[in-house]
Amino acid sequence: MTLHFDNSYARLPGRFYARQAPAAVPAPTLVVLNDDLARRLGADPAALRTGEAVGWLAGNGLPEGAEPLAQAYAGHQFGGWVPQLGDGRAVLLGEVIAPDGARFDLQLKGAGQTPFSRQGDGRAWLGPVLREYVVSEAMAALGVPTTRALAAVTTGDTIWRDGQRRPGAVLARVASSHIRVGTFQYFAARRDLEALRLLVDHVIARHHPEAEGAAGLLDAVVSAQARLIGQWMSLGFIHGVMNTDNMTVSGETIDYGPCAFMDAFHPNTVYSSIDRQGRYAWSNQPQIAAWNLAQLAMCLIPLMGEEAVAIEAATASVHSFKDRYEAEWLKRFGAKIGLAAPTGADLTLIDDLMAEMTRQGADFTNTFRGLLDGTAAGNFGDPAGFDAWSGRWRERLSSEADPQAVMAAANPAYIPRNHQVEVMIEAAVAGDMSPFHRLMSVLQRPYDSQPGAEDLALPPRPDQVVQATFCGT
Repeated sequence: MTLHFDNSYARLPGRFYARQAPAAVPAPTLVVLNDDLARRLGADPAALRTGEAVGWLAGNGLPEGAEPLAQAYAGHQFGGWVPQLGDGRAVLLGEVIAPDGARFDLQLKGAGQTPFSRQGDGRAWLGPVLREYVVSEAMAALGVPTTRALAAVTTGDTIWRDGQRRPGAVLARVASSHIRVGTFQYFAARRDLEALRLLVDHVIARHHPEAEGAAGLLDAVVSAQARLIGQWMSLGFIHGVMNTDNMTVSGETIDYGPCAFMDAFHPNTVYSSIDRQGRYAWSNQPQIAAWNLAQLAMCLIPLMGEEAVAIEAATASVHSFKDRYEAEWLKRFGAKIGLAAPTGADLTLIDDLMAEMTRQGADFTNTFRGLLDGTAAGNFGDPAGFDAWSGRWRERLSSEADPQAVMAAANPAYIPRNHQVEVMIEAAVAGDMSPFHRLMSVLQRPYDSQPGAEDLALPPRPDQVVQATFCGT
């Protein structure tokens, strides 16, 4: 096995992190390995299945070239300021340089206590590990920028959660980086301008080489997040915990704790068990993203020149999120109804469909997919409202060159539905990985019709509905 490490974050000053080796575990066992991602990193999947490699995937030993550390960051959690968070149960092994020169973080999640654990045990159990594996890989297949899952390994020890014994596990996670808005907040709160300058230079070099200085970086992050949130919304994805420490500056989705894809559509849908006020509901995600970006802007203003001019420039950049996001939203939802180049005049058509979906609780994914195959009306208990809308829609489509192809590329047939994920976890804990492998096989081709997998496209029966999702910490 050969992984080429070049650990640029570890070369930043020591106040950016704590040197931290992962904690050893008694009996590491490989549960699943992502062969395609392993090859992307330049590793031989067969070598990663050997005893030594499985050991370091669980935290026993280190691959050559690794420089393990836990990153420091702060953040607003549900709007409340926390001056020190950091990796409380994750250890960054280092940065792997892929054969094509691309740089990736390789992190072990559930790797034991760190100086940032805040009295937590630093561990993870199998359920949330497999949940993140499935959902993050599904997001990648859907074309959404995201962290990826390289491997899931059980540890042989017991984790206590909610008074229950759970099998311990570690997720090997791959990302463009794990740098967050909260990373900037950590140093801004300490008025450490030197660290902020170093961080700006590091992020520009790593993620946004076209950006010029702090102002250019802010603009680049605003643009990346507008694109990302537009994708989330178009897929009915609800992150569930959009704290500033869970927003990357790379524009990738990170931290799949209490996330979920909607079944029955309602804009105020919330699944996260810890989001009691609905702060991170589906419809609130754009506003929260803008709020998070405003926190980043406040960190960068001291590096943007004369204060009044810097405030004006940062404010304009954050305010530009709205127009950028709305353009992304229109493009993606227009494509979902077959429009290759939607305009503002099409907003009413899109909004009217979603209003009828809200009124009747139509399934989000299947309604849009049904526009492609002619089954959309079946998602409405009373199809009269949809039928009336459909006449207007077909008239609009008459001027489109190939609406079927546009819809086929925008509307997945398969998403990781909450009830199917729960079935998979329950089976895996009992030792049966077949539901996991079947689900993963289907989710790798989410836009394809797959005979024999029709049950994985069905919304839940009333007795299968998942009312709340949990972060697993």
